Amino acid sequence: MDWRSINFDWNHARAFLVTAEEGSLSAAARALNTTQPTLGRQVTALEESLGVVLFERYGRGLTLTPAGLKLVEYVKNMSEAANQFSLAASGQTESVEGNVVISASEVTSAFILPELLEQLRTRYPGITLEIIATNETSDLRRREADIAIRAFRPQQPDLIARRLRDIAAGFYATPTFLQRLSSGNSAPDFHQATFLGFNHGDELIHLLNQLGIPVTQRNFPVICANHLVQWQMVKQHMGIGLMPLEVGDNDPDVQRAIPDLEELSVDCWLVAHRELRHNRRIRVIFDFLAQQLSDSDRMG
Repeated sequence: MDWRSINFDWNHARAFLVTAEEGSLSAAARALNTTQPTLGRQVTALEESLGVVLFERYGRGLTLTPAGLKLVEYVKNMSEAANQFSLAASGQTESVEGNVVISASEVTSAFILPELLEQLRTRYPGITLEIIATNETSDLRRREADIAIRAFRPQQPDLIARRLRDIAAGFYATPTFLQRLSSGNSAPDFHQATFLGFNHGDELIHLLNQLGIPVTQRNFPVICANHLVQWQMVKQHMGIGLMPLEVGDNDPDVQRAIPDLEELSVDCWLVAHRELRHNRRIRVIFDFLAQQLSDSDRMG
């Protein structure tokens, strides 16, 4: 290989790739935790070193030129190789120190992880933690997180997963709200009840119908994807919401809205990249979380 023929900076190539993926310099700058002018200079420097125009600029947005479309595929391969290099290199250390990024749902992050992570920090004070509380799926292969707690088993061959104990869940509401649904001593009329949804899909409708609760879209006048915000809505008497039993049964402000309903069961998986599994600090935290989150008393 003639190394003298390679005359561009990898950082410039990375700036080009992230800008292409994000669609604008401002979004790419946020993704790389840098400034827009710095990123713009890096992209311009790459264009000058290669002698091609990579983007057409339309207002605040960017569109790849034909040359950019061709070259971005090569840079993606370079990025994947760099990522694999980073993963392999990080696996060489045996130290239980350094930063670990854990991705989990909003509810898990807020109600389940804090106690566990306090134990973890006491046991391994050299560990620093970053928690990504999101209901979206973090991409472990792109290093958006080191470890993830998910409600489904990953299918990618370069990820490893350990099945945790299933999470039991149920529907909750405040006593005040349930009293409004009752007429005298009669049972609550769930046909007329307000349920809180996460999106505009029909998943919860189908689930409730299968459980013998005849609801339609009219029973879901309030939608909120943020589970923590939705839980506060439940506690403000706005409707019936879904929550793990570990959280709902321990909250004195609510009660099971449909106590005779069979408990719902949600899968729970602990996931890490296969290469990172050979990193001591990741392995230690992975095993710790696997043990703690497989505890039947803890998972509800």
